[in-house]
Amino acid sequence: MDNKLFTPGPLNTKSSVKGAMLHDMGSRDVEFLEVVKQIRSELLTIAGLKPDDGYDTVLMQGSGTFGVESVISTAIPAFGHLLLITNGAYGDRIKQMTQVYGIKTTTLKYKENIVPPVKDAEEILLDDETITHIAIVHCETTTGIFNDIEGIGLLAKRFSKTYIVDAMSSFGAVPIDMKVLDIDLLISSSNKCIEGVPGFSFVIAKIQTLESCIGQARTVSLDLYSQWIEMKKNNQFRFTPPIQSVLAFRKAIDQLKVEGGVEKRAERYRKNYLRLIEGTEALGLHTYLDKKDQGYIITSFLFPENPNFDFTRFYESLHLRGQVIYQGKLSDTNCFRIGNIGQLYLQDIENLLKAIKEVLVEMKISLVLKR
Repeated sequence: MDNKLFTPGPLNTKSSVKGAMLHDMGSRDVEFLEVVKQIRSELLTIAGLKPDDGYDTVLMQGSGTFGVESVISTAIPAFGHLLLITNGAYGDRIKQMTQVYGIKTTTLKYKENIVPPVKDAEEILLDDETITHIAIVHCETTTGIFNDIEGIGLLAKRFSKTYIVDAMSSFGAVPIDMKVLDIDLLISSSNKCIEGVPGFSFVIAKIQTLESCIGQARTVSLDLYSQWIEMKKNNQFRFTPPIQSVLAFRKAIDQLKVEGGVEKRAERYRKNYLRLIEGTEALGLHTYLDKKDQGYIITSFLFPENPNFDFTRFYESLHLRGQVIYQGKLSDTNCFRIGNIGQLYLQDIENLLKAIKEVLVEMKISLVLKR
């Protein structure tokens, strides 16, 4: 039996999704190209978009980071100026990309437990008219915090800036109204909330914005514009596609629809999160974030203040019980992370809580048990 993955992806998938990979196809087979066409259309539907809303979808080989880099390296022109809003490792990774490509960037950086205030971005935009693009991570997987993409989106629209949203860990399980927020480019990947397997990322973008990217790419393989042109012509990848991952993703989309779409999946994940919080609080564990800022995708927990606690032992002991959690990624605070997405249900949360209690007792960490 597979371990239960309490991570933000890769995550546990349905057997039918894994089974969809047990087929070989050529990258130019008509059947495979039809699958790509279906996925591109279905992603627009999941995003709440209609065919005449002026958006299209581009699939890009590689992890979610590849998708983000394809956007950063293609969508921002040589004269562009990015306002980057970051409060975690994944926002900081975008900063690293802009440095590599020599993109002018103004960075609003916050501590990992702070939701960036919209007014700060507004002050920057009022002061500097040269800014052309704004980028932010929706669910910053460093902590699980939900950033205010609505407020920033309305600001971007008001100031007529190209708006980039990294929705890696939220798309498919958190309702996002791309049209109302006027999002130009949204990035996510196959192995997150739609519950596929790793292999590719995707970008949902305004057609007008994609058209403006001609000749701007700073790389060959991550050229988002050229990839879009090929897909628009015949649904082909420019280079070898992750065929089995694509087949699995189509099945994962089918399963999302069977479950009831984004709202129903969000409901399941939220129930998992609420039970996790209730159970960990009963064991005396504390979250890093204030609950008002905490999303329901992944949660950061502070190390217990006990000299007997050793994270490596804690992790390995849980792993021996078939429970896989995630290490922390905070810059200055010791923590571990627990995700509640993928094929996880309330009974899985109960099993994890039982395992955590057992391991803490083994480590001779006194529990502050609450009723």
